[in-house]
Amino acid sequence: MGKRQGKRVAMSDRTGFIVSMFSEMPERKFTLKQLAAASGGADSAGRDATKRIIDTLLEQGYINDEGRGRYRLSRTKLPHHEGVVDMTASGTAYVCSDELPSDVFVHPRNTKHALDGDRVEIIVTHTSRNGALEGEVVRIIERSNKCYAGTADVTSKAIYVHPDSRKVPVEIFLSRRKYPDIKSGDKVAVRIAEWKEGETRPTGELVDILGRTGENDAEMHAILLEYDLPYKFEKGVEDAAEAIDGTITDRDRAERRDMRGVPTFTIDPADAKDFDDALSIRPLGEGRWEVGIHIADVTHYVRPNSVIDNEAVERGTSVYLVDRTVPMLPERLSNDLCSLRPHEEKLCFSAVFEIGEDLKVTREWFGRTVIYSDRRFTYEEAQSVIETGQGDMSEQILTLNRLAQGLRRERFRHGAIAFDRREAKFTLDEKGHPTGVYFKVQKEANQLIEEFMLLANRRVAEFCAKAHGHERTMVFRVHDEPDMDKFEKFRSFILRFGYIFKASKGIAVSKELNKLMSDIRGKAEENVISTLAIRSMAKAYYSTDNIGHYGLGFRYYTHFTSPIRRYPDMMVHRLLQRYLDGGKSADKDFYENLAVHSSERETIAAEAERASIKYKMVEYMADKIGQEFDGHISGMSEWGIYVELNDSLVEGMVAMRDIEGDYFRFDESRYQVYGHSTNRVFTLGDNVRIRVKGADLRRRTLDFVFAMPEQEEEDETYIRRKPAKSTGHRQKRRGK
Repeated sequence: MGKRQGKRVAMSDRTGFIVSMFSEMPERKFTLKQLAAASGGADSAGRDATKRIIDTLLEQGYINDEGRGRYRLSRTKLPHHEGVVDMTASGTAYVCSDELPSDVFVHPRNTKHALDGDRVEIIVTHTSRNGALEGEVVRIIERSNKCYAGTADVTSKAIYVHPDSRKVPVEIFLSRRKYPDIKSGDKVAVRIAEWKEGETRPTGELVDILGRTGENDAEMHAILLEYDLPYKFEKGVEDAAEAIDGTITDRDRAERRDMRGVPTFTIDPADAKDFDDALSIRPLGEGRWEVGIHIADVTHYVRPNSVIDNEAVERGTSVYLVDRTVPMLPERLSNDLCSLRPHEEKLCFSAVFEIGEDLKVTREWFGRTVIYSDRRFTYEEAQSVIETGQGDMSEQILTLNRLAQGLRRERFRHGAIAFDRREAKFTLDEKGHPTGVYFKVQKEANQLIEEFMLLANRRVAEFCAKAHGHERTMVFRVHDEPDMDKFEKFRSFILRFGYIFKASKGIAVSKELNKLMSDIRGKAEENVISTLAIRSMAKAYYSTDNIGHYGLGFRYYTHFTSPIRRYPDMMVHRLLQRYLDGGKSADKDFYENLAVHSSERETIAAEAERASIKYKMVEYMADKIGQEFDGHISGMSEWGIYVELNDSLVEGMVAMRDIEGDYFRFDESRYQVYGHSTNRVFTLGDNVRIRVKGADLRRRTLDFVFAMPEQEEEDETYIRRKPAKSTGHRQKRRGK
């Protein structure tokens, strides 16, 4: 604003100018002197005129008197924005609004009793020099309908529920008179009903009693609730599934390709309850084979917009917790009608290829079939056939394995990336308590299934996407190229282990990554480097816009092979049949909306799976307080250093306050933790020894402390030059 000193202006002009000053700088407090000088009236007469304007604006409620002779635009005149609350454990909140460049920090005293997930109206009251926003909640537009799990504490007059979620930093009140069956220690599911002004805690309503806190079923159901995932089907959905006529009629057989006479089998985990894919093979002569990939024909039984279909859309995917599967479809479908059990006729959607020893596909056919599975193999049984050459259907399995290994080599030659991070699994007793840890091993039997599923997915995607040179609407599984900023950090990180990453673009990156994965196999740094490599990659998702699948090296790729557990596969089956029937391209917007929703549900399901693993990790370590273990640094934050144990992949945190000998801080720009006085530096991958300090099952947290011998504290592995300080503020979180 330019000054207008010594220049007489009309009262209406001065009023307009002062009003514009307040509206253009809503966070600033102005004095009478500043307003008078800026509006062209620094002398006595100008100040008197300005005072009259201020009095009028105060009377109108346009500005507020902030005390000590300072004035600011009234809160009611500040721009209002809508957003959704992301609550923290401390009671502070961040409100994410599409109308603002970053999240708005809200102090607990300014939340107006808003809770996580609530849609609120806010004002921005302060913007810092680095752009961080602070504001206040003006009103709650809509309460979240989310359920929360927590432990009940029953007193003589009331019930107080202590939520498991850190995003609910208050107890929830329940009426003892209304819910007399709740006992202290029960794990309950509640929903916020109201939070009246002046009350210290919200009032809830009971949704369900899950069981006793600490019981396996109660805790797994609590995790599902935390991520807004169902743990049972509504009766209407179950009834609709039970009402399906599963009879395979002569008309069904006549309308389908009959493949019941072709040698067919399934290969699945030993504990699998549903079998949604089968393979068949028969020789054609002259080194050529007919290979069939047969997928349960779920869409034969589940019609669009039916009760079951709507439920499948909402769920999006099956959820795999440590001890259970929460299916997308009721058991009547997933474990009965659509399960390709041995010695039963089943309806399938199939991809049949003629393929030679040269791995060239000379003919392909897609369509509905009827099959008969001759044998159900576990992965271990199929692997035994591969290794010994002996056993049921050995000729078929050995031929398919030979072809699969060839397809696998070709895939990597054309740019596919081979990530091979160790995956820990828990052995559980009859009550679901973890008794041990083992590592999942991928062998050739797993690869056999994987390669033919990839072949079917790839060729179905290409067939559906193209017809007579025209692109058609299709649901693709896409994976973008790496974020090069992240990749540069990864390149710098692996230098400390002596690995030089030369490539920077395209297939060369994937080939260099495969070389790196081969070089680190079996070495101490394997897990941390492969983990960082995966974090440097983009995330795969569903979309009708095809950008290819970078990680697999495919121009066209989709998910066709698991319609029992993924809704996108059901969409693909319907699109495939539409195009086989000669139908025109489907509505792109309709399928894009479903694809986005499916990607979101997949992400939520993965988060719930990780939460269940975390719970079992804490449960597994609960009786190991005080014991010491070797591990490596797997992550960092401003709160502490995350350590993954070498023998179990269990992860816990060493809090900053528990690192002795200095005051330590996290440098986000270098991804290091450093000591102010000692220059001691911790980085990703550092080998450390820890002692288990605590295990909190309710919060699913493990607390570690470093247990390094004194003589090792000055080891040069940990002594590096102290980095410069860096600052930053919480930016708006975006992304799929």
